[in-house]
Amino acid sequence: MTDTRPRLLLIEDDPKLGPVMRDVLEEAYAVTLRADARSGFETARDLEFDVMIVDRRLPGADGIDVIESLRKAGSTTPMLILTALGTIHDKVRGLDAGANDYLVKPFEFEELFARLRAIRRVFSGEGPFIRIGSWEFYPESRAVYSPYDGRYILTQRENQLLRLFAEHPQRTFTREQILRQVFDETDQPGTVDTYVHYVRRKTDPDMITTVRGQGYRLGQL
Repeated sequence: MTDTRPRLLLIEDDPKLGPVMRDVLEEAYAVTLRADARSGFETARDLEFDVMIVDRRLPGADGIDVIESLRKAGSTTPMLILTALGTIHDKVRGLDAGANDYLVKPFEFEELFARLRAIRRVFSGEGPFIRIGSWEFYPESRAVYSPYDGRYILTQRENQLLRLFAEHPQRTFTREQILRQVFDETDQPGTVDTYVHYVRRKTDPDMITTVRGQGYRLGQL
């Protein structure tokens, strides 16, 4: 039977963490585990993968060097750096080398799975996303991903409405302001209420919060 799971290369030298990660990730991915920089690089160069996880401190080289070498060799596979080094400088170095995301140890597997899904969606054409609580919103493709139920597609107006709130998460908008920025001049204030209801119904009741006497704002999920 053909294995239809996405192919994941895990380069992790910790003799305890590596096998544990492999076993957990096998729930959703076909995992290949490598424990040093050289074998990890050669495997990534010679085989096709849908996503990669690369530890920073590897025997033979820094994981950043592995990523940088793969990018120079033409690899476009989405890559996530996993490390105990969590300073801003470390994150910037990793991202500048070509990593798509950065996760600091210790971590929760739920977050790791979410980040892997996110960088794969960006790579596959969904575009950049905005995180709203545990939800992921992709304005360019009008997609919103639930942490529980998968993918939902918004209509153009629903997408414009949620994008307005997501790009200004601290701001409360009156119905009149929303009408001017999202809807047509001929629409009535009640149209805003209707579309807020539509977005809540497709996503989460708390996705958009009603601010009594003022209007609406992004919810705190």
